[in-house]
Amino acid sequence: MSDKAAVIPHSAVGHPNLPALGLIALGVVFGDIGTSPLYTLKTVLDVTGGTHSEPAAILGALSLILWTLIIVTSLKYVTIALRIDNGGEGGILALTALLRQMHGRQPFILVLGLCGAALVYGDAAITPAISVMSALEGLNIVAPHLERYVLPTTVVILIALFAVQHHGTARIGRLLGPIMLIWFATISLLGVWGISQHPAVLWSLNPVVGLRYLFSGGGLTTLLVVGGVFLCVTGAEALYADLGHFGRAPIRLAWSALVFPALVLNYAGQAAYALSGAQFEGNIFYHLCPAPLLLPLVILATLATIIASQAVITGAFSMTRQAIQLGLLPRLHITQTSAEGYGQIYLPAVNYLLMLVTLTLAIGFGSSSKLAAAYGIAVSATMLATTILLSMAMRDIWRWPLPAVIVIGIAFAILDVGFLSANMMKVAQGGWVPLLLGALICYVMLVWQTGIAAVQRQVDEMQIPIGDITAQLASGSIPRVAGTAVFVARLTRDVPPIVVWHLRHVGSLHGSIVIANVVTELIPYVADENRTEVREIAPQVWRVHAHYGFMEQPDLPALLGRAHARGYPVDPSNVTYFVGRSTITAREDGKGLPRPVGSTFAFLLQNSSEAVEYLQLPRDQVVEIGRQFAI
Repeated sequence: MSDKAAVIPHSAVGHPNLPALGLIALGVVFGDIGTSPLYTLKTVLDVTGGTHSEPAAILGALSLILWTLIIVTSLKYVTIALRIDNGGEGGILALTALLRQMHGRQPFILVLGLCGAALVYGDAAITPAISVMSALEGLNIVAPHLERYVLPTTVVILIALFAVQHHGTARIGRLLGPIMLIWFATISLLGVWGISQHPAVLWSLNPVVGLRYLFSGGGLTTLLVVGGVFLCVTGAEALYADLGHFGRAPIRLAWSALVFPALVLNYAGQAAYALSGAQFEGNIFYHLCPAPLLLPLVILATLATIIASQAVITGAFSMTRQAIQLGLLPRLHITQTSAEGYGQIYLPAVNYLLMLVTLTLAIGFGSSSKLAAAYGIAVSATMLATTILLSMAMRDIWRWPLPAVIVIGIAFAILDVGFLSANMMKVAQGGWVPLLLGALICYVMLVWQTGIAAVQRQVDEMQIPIGDITAQLASGSIPRVAGTAVFVARLTRDVPPIVVWHLRHVGSLHGSIVIANVVTELIPYVADENRTEVREIAPQVWRVHAHYGFMEQPDLPALLGRAHARGYPVDPSNVTYFVGRSTITAREDGKGLPRPVGSTFAFLLQNSSEAVEYLQLPRDQVVEIGRQFAI
């Protein structure tokens, strides 16, 4: 067996042709950023004075929106970030794992990556609420007396959305792309009609217009406008995370050929309508639509925002599984909802926590305008973390000259810091919510890492030299019974304590012993030929290192079945699996972990998913051995 795990480029396997894949990507990758016209310019105009906004402010804000889309989404993410993948996978966690492969387990890279990922959850909870509510607020224009039904309808839709997650999205997945295609075509046409009302709005394509407004001395108002402008790119980080589902070519095709032009046209159309002097109340997006078609547009917008919300929820599931496989979070129950795609999963705990937070935000804030104050602050911090990691990758992976890396990295960082600073103005108005959620998740990740390391140090101290067992087996002093025993352990050398505890209480060992160590590699997928390393360390005692990528689900029985087929004397029909169940207590000498950290880790360990489920072991063949660790 090889000592090195290999990568299967998942995004290159079994995909349809490029245009078809680009169409499917519309519904998954671009749902969030594609529905941002519903609230971005509306939020900006609320700051600048609504219908009384000065033309310079409208043109300046539009210019900033357009160039933010160009620089942040097109240049940073579509052009640069999509080129840096970890075995075909993208996103801040995959990028963190890739850099840790090269630099070792440096705390700086780990903390930066996990804090950036944790903050994504904060905005993931807000996206469904603000998107669905923004769409339904079109009812205020269709019939003002329907305004009181917007919030209740939003709550009903959100509850229904989370309630059906356990069914998976495989059945409706093929419909998402065509619906979003209709959505982007519709907002393009609305934008063209709006531009026809005031064609001079196209001057905003000149970056000088935006820069002049930015440095016009508007003070606090300008900062608030920049915070609103940032809402146009809140889906860019998710775009990078979806790299593994589609590959870079379909994402780039869909962005360049349809999504980006549609967004530019619609934002310009909204600004042109505002500049034309027309009076409008509420969401300017809906004022671009002829009155007879307004209700169908509200329905289409609602469908689009539901799709955007579905993409965010699915992304939260995928990112959680990555974090679990990388050892950043405790094991959670994961259900594969479809055999059609590995990304079709359901995590009940994540789903219901997201639903609880999302509904609380929707009811607590009550409108998309108020939700916008809480939106964007966490993802702007994540984008800054991604910029730092991307800069490291440019230097270490691409070997770009240091001056070029510094110039590009600083340019992106200045932009990210500017957006983060502007969004920090929203902290008191609700921005503290995603920051608090992100901080809690980051704390959980750090506690889990700290606790697992403390337990592992104790386990390492309990192991006994393999020579001691070998001598006893050779002398026949240890009775052997028929069958195969599989001991699941973390150790990579000598004999793990779980074997010693079993021998101490039972007084014998099975005829075949397998000490299985499941290793999660810092790559997404491992080739089958590099899946296992097997070594006989004593008579009829094998140590097996099973390698899995951080996007894979371990299956120990299937692994043993393949080993039996290759000639190893393990009988899959007569296997007993031995796994440890740990209990955490505080050290009495006061030298252990701080009490809050230890208590939190004990709670997480007690409520984490069982190893039986994680390794897909048959429950009627499992023996659990209790162990206590004082940390």
